Amino acid sequence: MLKRKALRKILITSITLLMLVCFYLIPDNDKDFTGNMKVEFVSNMGSNSIYLLNKDNYLVKSNILLTEKTKEDKIKKVIEKLKNSDNNMSNKLRGVIPSKTKLLGVKIDGKSAILDFSKDILDVSLDIERRMLEAIVFSLTDLDGIDSVVINVDGNLMSEYPNSKEKINYPLDRDIGINKKYDISSRNNINKVVIYYVEKINDVNYYVPVTKYLNDDREKIKIIVDELASSYIYEPNLMSFLNSKTELLSYNIDNGVLFLDFNDQLYGSNNKILEEVIYTLGYSIFENYDVNSFVFSVNGDSISTISEKNLVSGSINK
Repeated sequence: MLKRKALRKILITSITLLMLVCFYLIPDNDKDFTGNMKVEFVSNMGSNSIYLLNKDNYLVKSNILLTEKTKEDKIKKVIEKLKNSDNNMSNKLRGVIPSKTKLLGVKIDGKSAILDFSKDILDVSLDIERRMLEAIVFSLTDLDGIDSVVINVDGNLMSEYPNSKEKINYPLDRDIGINKKYDISSRNNINKVVIYYVEKINDVNYYVPVTKYLNDDREKIKIIVDELASSYIYEPNLMSFLNSKTELLSYNIDNGVLFLDFNDQLYGSNNKILEEVIYTLGYSIFENYDVNSFVFSVNGDSISTISEKNLVSGSINK
């Protein structure tokens, strides 16, 4: 009996050790990227959005799994993944920071991240120098407690873009915009709206934010719905799954919740809201409004409540 128990303990211990060895020997290239945003949350782990370039030089929302405990270490991990390195390629997406760039230091001042890079960061090409700053700012301000970014090069403020020599205005926050598009004819009534579209890469849906500057003084949610329901999208690789006959009947904000009432064209063919519609509307709403959640209604009947956490974890209720 005692011998049998001893053998059983040895067997269990051996299997446990073997599983641990296998786990740590698995290569970690690209394992922390997800395209469909369905990320498992485990002890001391969480996901953070980072923005990588697609083949058309648009920044695409992807996810990175973070195990680091401090803000400084999380920032270092994000910056490493934003480098233009073969090791960081994920589904044809690439980083924007020149691969030889070193992060010399990180300092947190209140809600601002102050970064010090080596001069190699200045080797970025003209066509993506703005995308580089947009990717850094949007990736880092997705971290809890970081609202803005300051960039130094060898201890000195990076005051202008490396190639165009245009001035950089600090502090850098999400007002910098991302994948900017201008549709303006005058300086009056300019509205800035961030709208998310879908891009399918290797049969996986990714979400692409576009900051649009329009001569349109309507409420942003009206612009978002009308743009996503439009049959015309300026970039053929970007898609919207919102039915062109969808209408936003009413909207209001109450206690941090945005209530939206649509006509029945919001539904897909199975009388359900398409996942792509929830994500594009959801990401767009949380980018433009300081709300905790939003509620879908169809002709006055409430059908679903979505929080930002639902979108990140993939636990959306349709």
